[in-house]
Amino acid sequence: MWQLQRSRPATAPADIATPSSAGDSAEQALAAEAASRILSLKVRIHQQLLDKINLSLLDKMTREQIAGEVTGIISDILAANSEALNRVERTTLTNDVLDELLGLGPLEPLLKDESITDILVNGCNSVFVERFGLLEKTATRFQDERHLLRIIQKIVSAVGRRVDESSPFVDARLADGSRVNAIVPPLAIDGALLSIRKFSKKPISMARMIELGTMPEAMAPLLQAIVGASRNIVISGGTGSGKTTLLNALSSYIDGRERIVTIEDSAELQLQQEHVARLETRPPNIEGKGEVTQRDLVKNALRMRPDRIILGECRAGETFDMLQAMNTGHEGSMTTVHANTPRDALSRIEQMIGMSGIDMPISSARAQIASAINVVVQVARLSDGKRKIVSLSELTGMEGEVITMQEIFRFRSTGRDEQGNVLGYFEATGIRPKFMTELEARGIRLDPEIFRPVLRIGQP
Repeated sequence: MWQLQRSRPATAPADIATPSSAGDSAEQALAAEAASRILSLKVRIHQQLLDKINLSLLDKMTREQIAGEVTGIISDILAANSEALNRVERTTLTNDVLDELLGLGPLEPLLKDESITDILVNGCNSVFVERFGLLEKTATRFQDERHLLRIIQKIVSAVGRRVDESSPFVDARLADGSRVNAIVPPLAIDGALLSIRKFSKKPISMARMIELGTMPEAMAPLLQAIVGASRNIVISGGTGSGKTTLLNALSSYIDGRERIVTIEDSAELQLQQEHVARLETRPPNIEGKGEVTQRDLVKNALRMRPDRIILGECRAGETFDMLQAMNTGHEGSMTTVHANTPRDALSRIEQMIGMSGIDMPISSARAQIASAINVVVQVARLSDGKRKIVSLSELTGMEGEVITMQEIFRFRSTGRDEQGNVLGYFEATGIRPKFMTELEARGIRLDPEIFRPVLRIGQP
């Protein structure tokens, strides 16, 4: 048994919500009363439990061992308070307390639900999730604002970061690689905001993306050839469009004998190769010192003898250094950028070169882009929540001061069905890519039929 140890009481979770007050029915009143009673009981038990257990032993025991100990302590507390619960209520109460002790409290059931891709907390009383590309509100609640802030601190402290009034927003990650963003008062007016972008434990493969209708089957061998021939790739798209998912899938085509260096703000890439060196930025400390930016890491990566550099996302001046790397012996590098079209992606990259502080004529910047980037893959989340590759374009050079592009594949939307699903088809434009010569020089052969302008029906 654990040794008794006095510990400062903590606030318990409150993930049991009362039903919506749409009416004044007796059933709703009884349900609300029962939920309030369970919530109050959970608060008391959690506070008493922290007074009794030896917290220093938690890390040395399995969840099953802790559950056995906690179940006994909870039974004693219930008996002392003359509280009678049935087996289901007792099991639920024990699991809730364990989630609070060992995990992220009310968020644990949502994190375990594999159908959920995003968790969006808008204050302690409002939690939304995204399932299959669509948002829905949940019954999950926190006890109060202080409880939500405590959960946020628990997340960010695990990766050596902090969030408070002096540093009111932060990017972090969970142990499974899920991306986390938190912003707290005074910047968040109505209470702390928490966004969690979950990642599947098993990265989505190209075969699965074809099955989901994200891309046509004919595009897969072309993408494999592009990666195999060390063409430089930019994946463009909006927030939540699947850029990182596609980047992970494309990286599976990289030869396992190559040395890969990944650079990210929050490490979330799930590369399957053995020879991967992962780098992550660091924010400034409380004194405003010690910051390490993506640009610092890109410069350092060039000294690490990489065959390919994968930059999680280009946001600022590191774009210039990434283009330099693509142009100087690190072919096959990849990155992502926020943009709505391939042409917009090039414009954004051009603007981000300006953020590097280097005084460069527009013509020179565009020449760097045209020579460094070979392919732009545009992804989008459609109105029905499904993600698709909507364009695959090749950069072909310069005409005057204009970067020239040609589209190889595209997705055409034709409308929506009665269920709201987007209808459409993928098609080849009929253009044979200029990089086919490079593919053939490397011994990569593609069926020329995939470039014929024949309609290919996509998933509705």
